[in-house]
Amino acid sequence: MAMFMCSKEKMEGTVFAPALEGIKHVKSEQGEILSQPFLDVCKHILPVIDKFGAAMALVKSDIGGNISRLEAKYSSNPAKFNCLYSLVQVEVETKTAKASSSCTNGLLWLTRAMDFLVALFRNLIEHPDWAMAQACTDSYNKTLKKWHGWLASSSFTVAMKLAPDRKKFMDVIQGGGDVNADIEKFCTTFSPYLEENHKFLARFGLDDMKAS
Repeated sequence: MAMFMCSKEKMEGTVFAPALEGIKHVKSEQGEILSQPFLDVCKHILPVIDKFGAAMALVKSDIGGNISRLEAKYSSNPAKFNCLYSLVQVEVETKTAKASSSCTNGLLWLTRAMDFLVALFRNLIEHPDWAMAQACTDSYNKTLKKWHGWLASSSFTVAMKLAPDRKKFMDVIQGGGDVNADIEKFCTTFSPYLEENHKFLARFGLDDMKAS
């Protein structure tokens, strides 16, 4: 009976439930961000992005690609790369951090994409009167836009025309839980990790790389 209750409760949570559970495991007892748990939280957000449909296809493939890149490196030596920043440190030492295929670049763009999503989720709860396209565009302008070249910016503008109806979207992600509370909790608990990533990258002058 207990098992049945547990699985039923899981189904009744919002789509944010797995990410919120995952956030609890991101830091080690020493306070370091752990590679796999951090990437798992990012992965748990992919089903939320799915609900945006075509509007977020680019963002989703970008996030998915960067997670895969970082995971592949982590898997090559889990003991060595247990902590997220060790993936960057090894590249700083070998002077490969600025390469477009580097894990450093992967972490930077993954963090930026997550900044964008956090800003978007915040807009959805703070501006109930905004249409989805407005919420997306505002968060894009605040986060990703300054790092994107003309091509990426115009692709994004086109994609936003495909943004789903806001009410339908909120109904879909709600499940059986309190979606506004879960969004608020996700933004509040996950943002500090993103800020920490930026600070760490900035120490090596790696936080301001732009897309071509």
